[in-house]
Amino acid sequence: MSAPEAPEGSAGTTVEDGTPAEGTATEEGTKRRGLKRSTKIALAVIIILALLAAAAFTANYFINSSKVVSTDNAQIDGTQIPIVAPTSGTLVGWTGSIGTVLRRDQVVGRVQQQGAYVQPQLPIRAPAAGTIANSDTTEGAYVTAGAQLAIAYDPANVYVTARVDETDINDVEVNRPVDFTVDAYPGKSFHGTVQEIQGGAAAVFSQFPQSNSGGNFQKVTQVIPVRIGIDDDQGLDLIPGMNVTVSIHKPGD
Repeated sequence: MSAPEAPEGSAGTTVEDGTPAEGTATEEGTKRRGLKRSTKIALAVIIILALLAAAAFTANYFINSSKVVSTDNAQIDGTQIPIVAPTSGTLVGWTGSIGTVLRRDQVVGRVQQQGAYVQPQLPIRAPAAGTIANSDTTEGAYVTAGAQLAIAYDPANVYVTARVDETDINDVEVNRPVDFTVDAYPGKSFHGTVQEIQGGAAAVFSQFPQSNSGGNFQKVTQVIPVRIGIDDDQGLDLIPGMNVTVSIHKPGD
């Protein structure tokens, strides 16, 4: 006699090849395992530590922001020493390449005047001691009287120019201490002192000042240049143009 057939759709039924029939599942396939207790505790600890770290960072940010005015819109700067052509003519004997160290009244080239019979040469002299940071000409070029040929600066008299938002300028005072870093020297911290707060926004003194006389006016937060003296350069070359991040201590800090 043949064995009785199992009821259709009952658990454990199989097709002819021995595989479970569609719609059935083994006990192992339907059983889901939960997270271990130790795993749950570890996840909870990680989440709590992450929340505490975020809270500490936020608190530290607000505490520091209440004590200092910070900006990364700052650069190493220096008093510019322009070197100009004394007359119009051809530049000859030019030695004013970038990095050249000059002393006061040093001859860095000559301008040969154009004439029918004689072509006198007038010397180009450095107006003060310094190092050439930018040269705008080359040997043999034709220059006009008063044209700027190069710019030098005194490496012993550099400072920081920080551009502070006008909304924060009331918290900046002369003689307040400043901490700053220079992108060129990561990990190094420098100190300085506020020397001067310019009496006008930087846009006013730009070559092309903004004009809001048009109909499409949009208010833009202006920045006020603040000059910061450097207390100690730590023997490093602080060259005009280097990017700086400053933190100016507010009054009462």
